[in-house]
Amino acid sequence: MTGFGFRGGRLACEGVPVADIARAAETPVYVYSAGSVRAAYASLDRALAAWPHAIHFALKANSALALLALLRELGAGADANSGGEIEAALRAGFSPPQIVFTGVGKTRDELERAVALGVGAINIESGGEAERIDAIARGRGVRARVALRANPDIAPNTHAHISTGSRLSKFGVPIECAAGLLREMARMPGLEPVGLHVHLGSQILDVAPLGRAAGLLAGLARAARDWGLALEHIDLGGGLGVPYEGGAGPSVDEYAAAILPAVRETGLRLIVEPGRYLVAQAGALVGRVADTKAYPGSPRFVILDAGMTELIRPMLYEAYHRIVEVEPRGGAATPCEVVGPLCETGDTLGHARELGPVEVGDLVAVLDAGAYGFVMASNYNRRRLPAEVLVDGERWQIVRKRQSYEDLFRHEV
Repeated sequence: MTGFGFRGGRLACEGVPVADIARAAETPVYVYSAGSVRAAYASLDRALAAWPHAIHFALKANSALALLALLRELGAGADANSGGEIEAALRAGFSPPQIVFTGVGKTRDELERAVALGVGAINIESGGEAERIDAIARGRGVRARVALRANPDIAPNTHAHISTGSRLSKFGVPIECAAGLLREMARMPGLEPVGLHVHLGSQILDVAPLGRAAGLLAGLARAARDWGLALEHIDLGGGLGVPYEGGAGPSVDEYAAAILPAVRETGLRLIVEPGRYLVAQAGALVGRVADTKAYPGSPRFVILDAGMTELIRPMLYEAYHRIVEVEPRGGAATPCEVVGPLCETGDTLGHARELGPVEVGDLVAVLDAGAYGFVMASNYNRRRLPAEVLVDGERWQIVRKRQSYEDLFRHEV
């Protein structure tokens, strides 16, 4: 078994009972399935096999070094969105040419580091950023490998907070301005334009907008070829969504069919930058019931020792995650509010969820939490960051220790 499922009436991750992990690692704890990551990567790689391509994992989804090392072993590159993510990629064993550096507000220090390393490409967000990179590269006597991020003004039909392809968003250069800036970049002695980039957003369940974006970027690539600029790749970003509420999401074959025809017309190598698709369903947040209560006129509350400090997606995006009992007691399921311990009404992991009778000390798992879970965790209310565990078959290992109180106050005077 890869991923999570019930064995003998108990939730397991691959061959390991989740309750055994929770007892040893304490709660809250993030648990990841290596087999699930391998299966998702292989599926996407197979779907794109008809065309030369590279899969660069988006570290913003999950930057646990153990998962990054696993993805590197599978053949992935890295998509870094900050200087810290560049360092994470390097520590996980990625070489600089395997790293694409993106992000809308790269600092001078981050750009200096990326140029000095010689990363595979820096995705340029504006004319001003192009000039800054050019100056840094000329100062070092090198040419920086860069790609231009175009904003196609295409609505990806996802949550507004994770939609990046609209003209109203802060990302990229309007598609109608991109050709002019690309020409300017080609004349800058410190720049080596090697590609074009687009990213519409995250958790996209309709592949049609991704196909339209690919078509627009392919048109820009053909125009560049016509006036003599030899590019190497076309980078279509990520965004492929997963079915958080169960059922079927867009298949990788549907995704490939939407984007590959336009890419083939360019003759360029394809880069994609998935994050959520590769790791979301590989992870679960496991918490323990801290209290339960129900009074006339109020809902039944199941209060966990995990909440918005561990998984902020439900509060931030009104996101849905399946929630299950790790060791169900049996008995009739009734609606309840699954909430966290934080001093915030919005600290809710699930509304009107059907759970059986649970008692203080019972374990509950929030599924499909491998993406944008731990990476968005915080110390609000002075809570400690949870541990992370990687399961591989019958074996498991704590790959990040739970934060201690000493860690929590280490940098304060």
